[in-house]
Amino acid sequence: MNQTSKKQQVLFACSEMTPLVKTGGLADVCGSLPQALKRSGTDVRIVLPGYRSILQEIAAPEFLCTLDLALGPVAICSTTINDINVLLLCHPVFTNRDGNPYMSDDDRGWPDNPMRYALLSQAVVKIAMNESNLDWQPDVVHCHDWQTGLVPALLALQYPRPATIFTIHNLAYQGNIMQNLYSELDLPAALFHPNGLEFWGQASYIKGGIAYADRVNTVSAGYAEEIKTAEFGNGMDGLLRSRSQRVSGILNGIDESLWDPLSDPTLPKNFGIKTLNDKKFCKAALQKEMGLPVDETAMVCGVISRLAEQKGIDIIIDAISKRVKDNLQLIVLGTGETDLQVKLLDLQNKHDKQVAVRIGFDESLSRLIEAGSDVFLMPSRYEPCGLNQMYSLRYGTLPVVTNVGGLADTVMNYDSNNPDKANGFVLTKASSDALQSGIEKSLKAFTNKKLWKQLQTNGMSACFSWDESALKYQQLYEKAMIDADTVNQQMSQIRQPKTSL
Repeated sequence: MNQTSKKQQVLFACSEMTPLVKTGGLADVCGSLPQALKRSGTDVRIVLPGYRSILQEIAAPEFLCTLDLALGPVAICSTTINDINVLLLCHPVFTNRDGNPYMSDDDRGWPDNPMRYALLSQAVVKIAMNESNLDWQPDVVHCHDWQTGLVPALLALQYPRPATIFTIHNLAYQGNIMQNLYSELDLPAALFHPNGLEFWGQASYIKGGIAYADRVNTVSAGYAEEIKTAEFGNGMDGLLRSRSQRVSGILNGIDESLWDPLSDPTLPKNFGIKTLNDKKFCKAALQKEMGLPVDETAMVCGVISRLAEQKGIDIIIDAISKRVKDNLQLIVLGTGETDLQVKLLDLQNKHDKQVAVRIGFDESLSRLIEAGSDVFLMPSRYEPCGLNQMYSLRYGTLPVVTNVGGLADTVMNYDSNNPDKANGFVLTKASSDALQSGIEKSLKAFTNKKLWKQLQTNGMSACFSWDESALKYQQLYEKAMIDADTVNQQMSQIRQPKTSL
């Protein structure tokens, strides 16, 4: 596929996107980045599974065609979301199931997930090779996380093919399956080898993306370096180091028009840098909503998170239980691992005047927590990018974070020498002692109103627009297109019939 000066045509392949379906930051990226790319002149289309919850929300999506795949026929329907064309794959494994896209109510992955996302990948390949009667072919297929990891691998068997980008949002989730299941799914035997999809006797979907994509990237520069190490590489660090020249990081952005305390319609009182004093109304409303004493002098620590050890929830529980004598309150919104939910609720029962926990997810409450909290706790053990620290900074809420991944890339630690640049508190490691120290440091700064306002202003002045990240992705797409063009030319020479003398 020749590189030209024409408008880039990019197909986003993903398993979730806002506002249609969301379990985490992946959805935010796949919902916002395409809009920024379109503003910058890229022709973007998105393909994702037509989950039942999506089809129930969309009025009469347009039927386009049916794809005959190795795993069965799949109907493609079309809709438009935020002026972006979205292709929905309609098949019973997606359309006949309620709830979480990946997991059942008992926190276990759906047993047919390997088949479901192999089906997604096969469909993406058909669309990418213009074999779907859509009269449109991408220059670049941008794949996201393990659910689409097979796409670059399957496209590597095609010629001539579009360029491929594989974005790792969280390397810990890999989509590994047993070899016998790989065979049952009728996946190409030619891809199952140590330099391909084979991973310690299993097949790994995410390895397909890492090994075969023209370019691999992550959602922050810090995480791109971390995953090349044994500590953060989840067994893929050797492969990532071997492809180091093709691995990079681009920091996620946020939609600053949606995350703006000056115009957020969910807040009881809007505020900005010039009206920071009005943030106290959001704080009071939050305390009242969560059943805590309305106390302007108490430092409110907010948490909005998947309740998992990765996020340091156990660290928060231990640290807060040891700091209950301090003038602070803890407010938690999230869902996740059952034992952590139980421990949080137990902490609330023991300290109901200082701790309030809401199990589940509530968009309006999450925004009130961002606006009404004084600090936001994110003592993650690893964090590819993180978005809540950016939301918090926009809302004048100072993050308390560990020095990992995107947290280290976005939060500048306060000390007495840098009040003009600092915007939060960075922990040296993910531990209860480190978090307690960070809380103590933030409490001390909180009592200094002039200093606190300066730190808030620093955070609210930062720019995390998707437009800047979109330009970097366009440059990455150009590099991938050059890589793919080189491969296609080499394949052309190999396939060219020899001339007899």
